[in-house]
Amino acid sequence: MKASFGRSRMELVARFDAVVSRHPELVQRKTFGNPAAYVTGNMATGLFADGWFVRLSEAEAQELLGLPGAMPFSPMPGRPMKGYVMLPSDVIADDETLEPWLVRSIAHAAALPPK
Repeated sequence: MKASFGRSRMELVARFDAVVSRHPELVQRKTFGNPAAYVTGNMATGLFADGWFVRLSEAEAQELLGLPGAMPFSPMPGRPMKGYVMLPSDVIADDETLEPWLVRSIAHAAALPPK
């Protein structure tokens, strides 16, 4: 199902909240001043500026980076966070494409030692 949001910040936050709420194992809290979701104390996904990132294994991150529009997550210019990838806009807008990446992100974060 395609979500009809126009990439405004409010719409992106609303989209994030709606999608994350479908995963009761996630706990939302602010990170970098933006909404983020954690499992077992590990950050799995979140928003930054006008984008949405997920945390993945190195192999899955490389797979996602192969999609047009995906890029490493760098909260500070030139300082990418290992295993974190910004999702392409078309992935964010489409539940069928977004959900598998989110599920992978949750599984990866859940497999890390609890914090």
